[in-house]
Amino acid sequence: MTSRIAHPGLAAKVTTAEQAASFIDDHMTVGMSGFTGSGYPKAVPMALARRIAAERAAGRNLRVKVWTGASTGPELDGALAEADGIELRLPYNSDPTARERINKGEMEYLDMHLSQVAPMAWEGFLGPLDIAVIEVSGINADGSLIPSSSVGNNKTWLDRAHAVILEVNSWQNPALDGMHDIYYGTALPPNRVPIPLVRPDDRFGQPSFRCDPDKVIAVVETDAPDRNLPFAKPDETALAIAGHIIEFFKHEVGKGRLPPNLLPLQSGVGNIANAVLAGLLDAPFTDMTAYTEVLQDGMLDLLASGKLRMASCTAFSLSPDAAARLNAEMAQFRDRIILRPQEMSNHPELVRRLGCLAMNGLIEADIYGNVNSTHIMGSRIQNGIGGSGDFARNAYLSIFMTPSTAKGGKISSIVPHVSHVDHIAQDVQVIVTEQGLADLRGLAPRRRAELVIEKCAHPEYREMLRDYYARALKGSYGLQTPMLCGEALAWHQRFLETGSMLP
Repeated sequence: MTSRIAHPGLAAKVTTAEQAASFIDDHMTVGMSGFTGSGYPKAVPMALARRIAAERAAGRNLRVKVWTGASTGPELDGALAEADGIELRLPYNSDPTARERINKGEMEYLDMHLSQVAPMAWEGFLGPLDIAVIEVSGINADGSLIPSSSVGNNKTWLDRAHAVILEVNSWQNPALDGMHDIYYGTALPPNRVPIPLVRPDDRFGQPSFRCDPDKVIAVVETDAPDRNLPFAKPDETALAIAGHIIEFFKHEVGKGRLPPNLLPLQSGVGNIANAVLAGLLDAPFTDMTAYTEVLQDGMLDLLASGKLRMASCTAFSLSPDAAARLNAEMAQFRDRIILRPQEMSNHPELVRRLGCLAMNGLIEADIYGNVNSTHIMGSRIQNGIGGSGDFARNAYLSIFMTPSTAKGGKISSIVPHVSHVDHIAQDVQVIVTEQGLADLRGLAPRRRAELVIEKCAHPEYREMLRDYYARALKGSYGLQTPMLCGEALAWHQRFLETGSMLP
């Protein structure tokens, strides 16, 4: 396994995961690699979780603050949350055990725009970073580090941390070497300069991380796969949503508002997003590009078909079958995929400059176009805002999509007023459900409300929304955005009391 470690000094620091975890003390802040289940450390967090359990059994506390790129895997978030070893988590979480602790008030959670994490770390607003635990796929003879299947915030963690622990994972494909584009030109105001990217396939960085070998206190060798979860086969709802979006793209091309090969695609993670990407296989668009956070199955299929020329992202988010395919055919894909730090993949300036087509999911939207993408019934965090805000506010087109109902029809995804606002109406241009697509561009609030109700609401809830809106027009304090304050969240309250938004 030491063939992955070509630097003699770092090869001499190879040790066990248990020894590496022993360097992490109570209340330390630890920056971990990982983004959507890719490229996260597997051995050291597990060893740390076992140590936390042992310390607790001995009557001693050991809890840490955990920073990552985004979500990780069960060996990291799951293991540490199960051991009650996380006192604060940022910037994104999707682990169910951690989610339960957050919603019980047992773990603090800072849900952040993903593009803002690295700048805030450099600005000092998040406090010092004690240790970075970073998975890499290899170490070069000069001590530079070959990134693995995600980049995330790793560059910043390596630069900012007082000490570094490396996991060298031989499961990661050695052909990843050269796929990454790590930019070292960032600076704090007033010394910031324009980022030299004008096309999605521009490279303006280097293929590896820089790290002072003297900062590295331990190197752990692993051979462990990323967490790759299967995507469900698209159901009728997902296919209908995908169909509406693709027809909308065709319409925009016909009107001359989009070029024939579209603009760089950005897609959130999930079955519906994957269905949209799959639908593009049969759509009349070629020579497409992607500038997005993650590369998932549908995008890999588009690359293989030749319809997608290239994809820029910060991580893979693939099913087991797709991950196996990528590993087997890495030579075919490696020159058409670029992995960048998330402060670049999600950078608002670059998203605006490139004119990305942003497609993201939501929990609920209200009739005026405000979107809640994070909280159930206003107070229970589901996952987090992720990068949707980075893209939505700055995209050429900002599209949000969801089934019109949830919980077997007991919850309407279109409501009089969202119970939590992540994306204000000014950042939401298009809302899509299986019922239809509402193009909200250029519409004042009352026109938006009429369109969202008619195009996006489920028939079981449509008349209820019409009734609410009609009464709001008569009884609202003002008529710019008609609202009945005493009723705006009544649907949510009814669900909490009866288990259904329906009367």
